[in-house]
Amino acid sequence: MWRLPPPFLSCMCSTAGRVVWGAPRRVPALLRPLPPGLTCVFASGKKDVTDFPVLDEDELEEQFVRGSGPGGQATNKTSNCVVLKHIPSGTVVKCHQTRSVDINRKRAREIMREKLDVVYKGELSEVLVKKKEAELRKQDKRRKANDNLERKRLFREALAADPKPGSGAV
Repeated sequence: MWRLPPPFLSCMCSTAGRVVWGAPRRVPALLRPLPPGLTCVFASGKKDVTDFPVLDEDELEEQFVRGSGPGGQATNKTSNCVVLKHIPSGTVVKCHQTRSVDINRKRAREIMREKLDVVYKGELSEVLVKKKEAELRKQDKRRKANDNLERKRLFREALAADPKPGSGAV
């Protein structure tokens, strides 16, 4: 067994709202030493990174307008709805998902990148390709469920048509 460096001799664990100090039971992979001569790169984040176009801030026109919808005065009297316009393509995105202007700005830019991907790449855009794949998976799942129901129905009909075993019919 290998020894941990001094900072890792004890750890803090949180269970059901309580903080417990104690010796570590299992060392996380990032803290384990690597064998000599082996290099490793740990990747984190999204599984599939999409290749969306890069937004140039000079090509964007941003406005903050009053929001609407449920939320009452907190929503309707604050100007936290972000309207982004991409000047070269004329694409407009309106984002009012949260009460935070900063989060709405980030989300509006994400939505704008997705829309520009669709505008520039058309049917080959990653958003549409993923949407089509999901639709095909859903159709395949529905077809399998219908096939399974048909098999069950035919099995029930076959059971009903066969005479019961042991009734003396030969």
